[in-house]
Amino acid sequence: MRYFIHLGYDGTHYRGWQRQKNTRKTVQEVIEQVLYKLFKKEVIVYGCGRTDAGVHASQYVLHINLDEAPSFDLKFRLNKNLPDGIAVFEIIDVPENQHSRYDAVARTYDYFIHLDKDPVLYRHSSFYENLILDFYLMKQAAALILSTKDFKPLCKQPDLYKNTLCYISKSELFVNEEQRRLRFCITSNRFLRGMVRYCVFFLLEVGSGKLSLDEFQKILSQENTVFEKRPAYPNGLFLSKVEYPYLEFNNSHQMIKMLKLGLE
Repeated sequence: MRYFIHLGYDGTHYRGWQRQKNTRKTVQEVIEQVLYKLFKKEVIVYGCGRTDAGVHASQYVLHINLDEAPSFDLKFRLNKNLPDGIAVFEIIDVPENQHSRYDAVARTYDYFIHLDKDPVLYRHSSFYENLILDFYLMKQAAALILSTKDFKPLCKQPDLYKNTLCYISKSELFVNEEQRRLRFCITSNRFLRGMVRYCVFFLLEVGSGKLSLDEFQKILSQENTVFEKRPAYPNGLFLSKVEYPYLEFNNSHQMIKMLKLGLE
């Protein structure tokens, strides 16, 4: 029997989603440890994708395979045994040919920035101080991302992929000048490693006047070589939506609802 598990997590204290040989502090490893405790045997977790160290997910989907239906309330037991930073929202019985990663047709990421130091926001929004930003230029730069197809210049390790083509259906910057907060939202059929954080890096470069729109366009079109690029801080990034052609999720538990206030 196959089950999709819809959950969210605060990635602050984790080395990312994916299980790693050299560290035990990943979200996948923690979930698999709890499943082993509940079922007294190994249960492999298949995730919809991976997030880097310090990155969050307000909506994440994984699937597991079980020999038979659990004799107990699996959602309740998982939430009782998982750390506070990981919460299960739904468990859905699905056909065995449905796959949490390969069946996803789109994913959405939200990236939050605040420009004034704030003790409430620091874990879930990236603090960029002493920046004077041209928000109009940044919105134009986000529009350039929307019209881009090949994201090789905005990928950490492009040689890992057969191709670096992504089909972007949304790339938009929301600004609250009074609160001095920003939200970058991007939706695509796929994302390359480091892609969203590099997008944010270049938006900030354009907004701060270090890079012109024309120069950014030439980087995206690969007319100019990128000699230096740095990923934006991880803590402002959320995987916020995963879409399937046959399934809709209950979004009532979205971790980022409060962060979006004033930025919609």
